Amino acid sequence: MASFSHSYHSFNTHRRYFLSNTDMESDTDDSDIGSTASFPPFSRSPSVASSRTSHNQSMRSASPAPSVASMTTSILAQIYKEEYGRGLNNYSEVYRLPADREELNRLDAQHVMFTEIMGKYAPCMDEIMANDTPGETKTILDLGCGSGSWIMEAARDYPHCGAVAVDLVPMQSVHLPANLRSEVDDINLGLEHFYGDFNVVHARLISSGIKDYEGLINHISMVLRPGGLMDLMEFDFHVYDDNYRRIELDASRIAGPWWPRWLTFLNFAARNRGGDVDAATYIHTWAARHHAFEDVQYREFWVPASPWRRDSDFQIRMGVSMRDDILSFLKSGRPLLLGSGLPEDVVDELERNAVMELNCARARYYIRLQCVFARKRRS
Repeated sequence: MASFSHSYHSFNTHRRYFLSNTDMESDTDDSDIGSTASFPPFSRSPSVASSRTSHNQSMRSASPAPSVASMTTSILAQIYKEEYGRGLNNYSEVYRLPADREELNRLDAQHVMFTEIMGKYAPCMDEIMANDTPGETKTILDLGCGSGSWIMEAARDYPHCGAVAVDLVPMQSVHLPANLRSEVDDINLGLEHFYGDFNVVHARLISSGIKDYEGLINHISMVLRPGGLMDLMEFDFHVYDDNYRRIELDASRIAGPWWPRWLTFLNFAARNRGGDVDAATYIHTWAARHHAFEDVQYREFWVPASPWRRDSDFQIRMGVSMRDDILSFLKSGRPLLLGSGLPEDVVDELERNAVMELNCARARYYIRLQCVFARKRRS
């Protein structure tokens, strides 16, 4: 078995071999995946107020200066609505996953898993965030921050910086670092009010809520200061077999394999809402060909969807963590699936069988996470 790789190379990937031999059912021929990658631990930094929130178009921040609105009951009522028993944002009709406490707990646990798999930060984070420029406060922007786990850790690890977390609902933590503020905004409306203000822009698993991801990358290029870092991670809404081949299914059948089938329906539902669910496949290309970026690095991580890998304690632990995340995600996806017009009994059947399939841990599924880091050119 290949060891963890600690090196980074532009436009390249490294393979971590997961040896197994199980055929996966597919409605169509599987296409080969050209390359796979290791789980390299990225560089890490040691860990070490209240939220002020802009909540509508007129209150969008013009700079990283603090927003002027405080949260009130009436504002909260505007921000959230209940659909199919879950609390969703009230602003975007594109992103229809929940934003309630149950979902935030899932995202907190997911962040712990991602940190163990790939480390906390990109390799150049310490260099970029060094407090080495007199008169300049280094700044970090987290787009689609979710529960805020990543940006809160970044704000604590770099206490000299200014940090801004943007999402469709406000961060709900009562322990926000003093140098972090939360803003409510739909980033599909554009990021012009942030142009030239940030040293780091981070986004993770937001493609289902983004209408034009390539356009977002262009906005990020304008938001970044010269030499700044774009840090992206996305998921392509597909399941892969143990030979790293995509399991291609359609929505014409209600049959196994069940977790890939459930995700196929979710893929269609998110796509029909306008989400750019194919973005993970293209973020490297988009970044590499953008004139503003250099030192573009690509990594992908193949994570077992359940603890079927038994070759190390780490693989078992990550399989358990990913399975638990997916089991929660099956519940999170219900409003999107039901809102797409799927009958409740069909959603129930898909979910019930996917749960049994994942808990049995016999099907050898992988989830593919695709990451891109890029630096903004200095001239």
